[in-house]
Amino acid sequence: MSDILKISNEDIIYHLKISCQIPSLLEAIATRKVITETAEKAGITVETAELQQSADSLRLANRLIKAEETWEWLQKHYLSLDNFEEIAHLNILSTKLAHHLFAEKVEPFFYAHQLNYSAAVTYEVILDDEDLALEIFYALQEGEISFQEIARQYIQNPEIRRAGGYQGIRKRSDFRPEIASLVFAANPPQILKPVITPKGVHIIIVEEIIEPELNEQMRVQILGDLFTNWLKDQVNKLKIVATLGASLNFSSSPAEILSKAS
Repeated sequence: MSDILKISNEDIIYHLKISCQIPSLLEAIATRKVITETAEKAGITVETAELQQSADSLRLANRLIKAEETWEWLQKHYLSLDNFEEIAHLNILSTKLAHHLFAEKVEPFFYAHQLNYSAAVTYEVILDDEDLALEIFYALQEGEISFQEIARQYIQNPEIRRAGGYQGIRKRSDFRPEIASLVFAANPPQILKPVITPKGVHIIIVEEIIEPELNEQMRVQILGDLFTNWLKDQVNKLKIVATLGASLNFSSSPAEILSKAS
């Protein structure tokens, strides 16, 4: 067998098809078209300096410091310099379109959904036995045992065990609803009475409640969320018709599919 494997355009499309990647690919193409067409209608343009900054950010994101590294990356991804510029152009265009559509809506959205952006610092141990969980809960309240001791004894995951059950900073949406309501009603530092979920019996310490602040990071997050949701809605409204070539288009009848599948 030769060391050179030649792959055609049809091979690539066929692989995308049999690996069930066509729908996500079409959605990505439709998203790009929605961005470019909407930006054009809104009269949004990209200045040379903005394009250069976007290209620099693209190189930085992919750790392309030297010219040789950029060239190798382009070859790996079968991209030309013009393609690279197109990517940078789409990135900055997306950013400017997001600001055009939603910059003025970020603040009212934040205050209308402020509770969703609250966060909590928690420690957690999950047990299988409710009676044991209650026993441990009361022992914790009386100071007869520390949470670190419980974590060392009952947490299987080594990293979480070493961290004493630390769950990090988590938003309200990161918790199950029945747990979120208790966590965000707590008066930290507080040990919550065991909570039963399908995963088991949770013993949780709420160390801190972090009230949301509309800083620059939060603005970027909300702007991105609003823009992403808008894009999904726009794409969902479209009827996407793809031409993949006569031999690759869907042509089987339901009866034929059932016959081949049985």
